[in-house]
Amino acid sequence: MKFLSCILLIFCISLSVNAEVITGGVEYNTNSARDELIQTQKLAIPKSLLKANLIDNNRNNNLAVLLKGVTELKDRTLAYFSDGSYGIIYKDNPQYVWYYNNDGTLTHSEIKSSLEYPYKTYKYSADGQLVNMSLRVSKEETYIFKPDGTLIAHWIGQYCYDERGNIVMSRKILE
Repeated sequence: MKFLSCILLIFCISLSVNAEVITGGVEYNTNSARDELIQTQKLAIPKSLLKANLIDNNRNNNLAVLLKGVTELKDRTLAYFSDGSYGIIYKDNPQYVWYYNNDGTLTHSEIKSSLEYPYKTYKYSADGQLVNMSLRVSKEETYIFKPDGTLIAHWIGQYCYDERGNIVMSRKILE
């Protein structure tokens, strides 16, 4: 009996030492991401906030620093796009993203459901029409859908895939 108890004790100790740590998290596929976005009430941007951001009052400064390759400023983070447009996230209100054309006129706005992954975003045109919605699963993975639920893109790392799993574009992620 002692021998059996010793074997059982050694077995239990080795299990606890060799056990894998299980981390929580939700995994999504295209259908579950789509369902999550469609079944959730859409977030809206307050009209007063939208009105206050129709024009980028810092356009000249923003474009000048972007041309120098600077994206991090004291009060905001900037992104420059190949079509000449740019985006701004203000550090005092990072739930919102403001997209401007080269003239400094608002083209789109975006609201985030959270600042922690996974979170949802809703992107609107300047006149308030929902353009797309996304589920940002992690820094590396994002699903983007049209308002009707049609997949626009599924980003995994540097690659963007269509609904059939074909790579349609790539990006360079700067750290």
